[in-house]
Amino acid sequence: MHDIRLLRDDPDAFAAAMQRRGADFDGVAFADLDGRRRAAALAAETAQAERNRLSKEIGQAFSRGDRAGGEAMQAEVAALKETIAAEEARGAELGAQVDAQLASLPNRAAANVPEGADEDGNVVVSQWGEATELGFAAKEHDEIGRGLGMDFDAAAAVSGARFVYLKGPLARLNRALGQFMLDHQTQQHGYVEVVPPLLVRTEALYGTGQLPKFADDLFQTSDGRWLIPTAEVSLTNYVREQILPEQTLPLRLTALTDCFRAEAGAAGRDTRGMIRQHQFEKVELVSIVTPEQSDDEHERMTRAAESVLEALHLPYRRMLLCTGDMGFSAARTFDLEVWLPGQRRYREISSCSTCTDFQARRMNTRFRPAAADAAGKKAGTRFVHTLNGSGLAVGRTLVAVIENYQTAEGAVRVPEVLQPYMGGLTIIEPA
Repeated sequence: MHDIRLLRDDPDAFAAAMQRRGADFDGVAFADLDGRRRAAALAAETAQAERNRLSKEIGQAFSRGDRAGGEAMQAEVAALKETIAAEEARGAELGAQVDAQLASLPNRAAANVPEGADEDGNVVVSQWGEATELGFAAKEHDEIGRGLGMDFDAAAAVSGARFVYLKGPLARLNRALGQFMLDHQTQQHGYVEVVPPLLVRTEALYGTGQLPKFADDLFQTSDGRWLIPTAEVSLTNYVREQILPEQTLPLRLTALTDCFRAEAGAAGRDTRGMIRQHQFEKVELVSIVTPEQSDDEHERMTRAAESVLEALHLPYRRMLLCTGDMGFSAARTFDLEVWLPGQRRYREISSCSTCTDFQARRMNTRFRPAAADAAGKKAGTRFVHTLNGSGLAVGRTLVAVIENYQTAEGAVRVPEVLQPYMGGLTIIEPA
């Protein structure tokens, strides 16, 4: 959600910011709508003030024997009551339209975000490791995985496309990845582990920006709740409608959860394998910070995600996303793309975003500054900044491990940091 003062004070600058994001915004039409809403509010307030004034005078009129005057004022008060109700109703309707327009607009991109229409406009920021050369013809993960306990056919029979069964040591390797990531983020980077709800109310998804625009990509239950598409929703909304003491910030939370996405916009894309599933696991990172901490926290979070790939010795690159490829709530996003030898290309494995105060306004989450001004007066509350990132997507990391650690015989070597989680197992052999 945007501060409406931005639209009122400099509508041209705001329209230019929306144009950068490829969003339709008619500043003239919005100003007219907002003006009519404010006029309705003013009319209701004016009528209420007049009603209050007359209400006091009615008693005085009757007390001095002016019955006709008192009754005339009573009739006027009754008419004002109807006016107030009508103007309040009109104001509420116009206010809902204003809120709906504000809710439909993406966050403004940070100044250093490159302009572009799609992923072709993204910029390589850095690269770690050399693309793995195996010395033999690399296979893709789904081809190797079928011999190791990866079963798409059985999953399709039970659930349809974009699901998978993992069995035996491969299932344990998947579990090991999630446990290692959680331990790494909590022990090395100071995140607090959370077990959050997987079902949330509509307000939670509105708060983080998935609703109302992206309902088609979500799964909803029969009682009106929603399955989370990412633990970002549960973790960020942990502080919804709160005023936090500044001393408690930054607040860093992490969770390993199942995530559920309808992939409504991905028809025909990544239909093979585990890259794009309806159900998948992910370790999510969320930070709640002050505006002054925001930029440093974005770098810190991205490094926390990168360090997992480095510990697994998986080559990757960091991408700065352009304006047309960022998520709805993001002001700036770094994607981490891991090298997949089977596909001979880099694929996204993590996305780390700073959302500035965009989500905080939707959730009504503020903090109370600790410092007082020169006169000793405490400053008023301010909106927090929120950040989120994958640390990492477990299924895609499993894909990367399978492809980068494959052998010519169809086995997969277990990365050294995962071996303690695998009971010392060093290689997964095909059945």
